[in-house]
Amino acid sequence: MDAHLAPATVGGRVTAPPSKSYTHRALLAAGYGEGTVVADPLHSADPEATGRAVAAFGGSVEWDDEAAEARVEGFDGRPETPADVIDCGNSGTTMRLVAAAGALADGLVVLTGDESLRSRPQGPLLAAIDALGGRGVSTRGNGQAPLVVGAGAGEGAGAGTGASVSEGAGAGTGASASEGATGLVTGGRVSIPGDVSSQFVTALLMAGAVTPDGVEIELETELKSAPYVEITRELLSAFGVETTATETGFAVAGGQSYDADRYAVPGDFSSISYPLAAGAVAADEEPVVIEGARPSAQGDTAVVDVLDRMGGDVSWDREAGELTVARAPLSGVEVSVADTPDLLPTLAVLGAVADGETRIVDAEHVRYKETDRVSAMAESLDRMGASVTERQDALVVHGGESSLSGATVDGRGDHRLVMALAVAGLVADGETTVRGAEHVDVSFPGFFEVLDSLGADATLT
Repeated sequence: MDAHLAPATVGGRVTAPPSKSYTHRALLAAGYGEGTVVADPLHSADPEATGRAVAAFGGSVEWDDEAAEARVEGFDGRPETPADVIDCGNSGTTMRLVAAAGALADGLVVLTGDESLRSRPQGPLLAAIDALGGRGVSTRGNGQAPLVVGAGAGEGAGAGTGASVSEGAGAGTGASASEGATGLVTGGRVSIPGDVSSQFVTALLMAGAVTPDGVEIELETELKSAPYVEITRELLSAFGVETTATETGFAVAGGQSYDADRYAVPGDFSSISYPLAAGAVAADEEPVVIEGARPSAQGDTAVVDVLDRMGGDVSWDREAGELTVARAPLSGVEVSVADTPDLLPTLAVLGAVADGETRIVDAEHVRYKETDRVSAMAESLDRMGASVTERQDALVVHGGESSLSGATVDGRGDHRLVMALAVAGLVADGETTVRGAEHVDVSFPGFFEVLDSLGADATLT
């Protein structure tokens, strides 16, 4: 599906979609327990994949869109061996969090996904599962999906070795998935790199709480996307599971139980960044007001501060959970996305409209998302007339040398690229066509309807 956008001004009031990150974690946390009503969940493709995994492990998820609830029956800390392969679709969060849960099963669990997901690195998590006494296998021996996880393989597969898990991206991939499974993950101490994905830490903390011995995680490198671990810890506390930050990483005691009758998902600041940016670059007489923007552990709340530093006309009523933004001249700044990788596409568009140079740094890990977002945004903005410089760990947008014009750009199957490029289309001269518009359903169903409600001219074909 293609989205066609003409230049337009925007204004009005919209509601932020629920957080995808919190929804994933809440569904699986409810699965680890006896059951929970998850209120205000994001009902989209990625959380549905996590819900399917909960059901495959012996629980169930009933989505009630009218009541804005997901009613979860849990598997009470002990996942069953699924009757079939778990298809994680395009959801990296699902695959990583569910891989650690699957390592608790009595048998073996097979995880796969679409072509993009099957290219993303999983080796450190597989090796951590091996080191903790379970089985973690990449079927192709390259640290990528399809994955086989579950009961330990005994001697010779790395189970219970306590070894560092950063030795090779394919660590823990050599054993046959059919050789004798002899036990479950019991917990222990494990060492992993922190600069590949914070989701490895989240996965181990969530699973570690229900192991006999708990899990202590030592980080070998600086943790990227650290706020996502804080999201996890905040949510686990709401489910009665306590974690600790140590001098070298994180730890969770074993033998804990997940228990929450009801959990409410907050608004998603990654998604908020798009209407926020639209208001900053294209608001007319009426500002854009975004409801549901309540404070939380989300690192992407940083977009408010970045926009303010750029000279944006933005205010945040934290108590009411409302953001108000009007158009104002923007100036380039330097922004680190070490902890906020999902913001890079939005920041790149803001930089293309701003005067001066916007430097988006600490961005190498952003290349390992649904697509290489650094390269993809550089290519798309260049096609639209922006002046950009791509480096291995940075994207520099020369706003003073940029003049956006309508063009056909490819969303590359990445929801965040599609939405950011649609915002760019609001201020480009002429029509902009964004290919792959349907992928917004991953995190922001109804995104184009929201844009239209603000006054944009978006046509889907």
